[in-house]
Amino acid sequence: MPKMKTHSGAKKRFHLTASGKVKYARPNKGHFLTSKSQGRKRKLRKGSYIAGKNADNIKTLLCK
Repeated sequence: MPKMKTHSGAKKRFHLTASGKVKYARPNKGHFLTSKSQGRKRKLRKGSYIAGKNADNIKTLLCK
């Protein structure tokens, strides 16, 4: 059986931590930043984690 290929889009957007959690960068930080409040932009700087079945699906895409 051939090896599974890593999903190209997923590997650019998600990273696995050492403990196995799926980390990603929050969206809405690309453009139109002048209309967003400073507090909103500050909160968008930090990454976030995906939990549950969605994390399992992303790990499958990442072949982990």
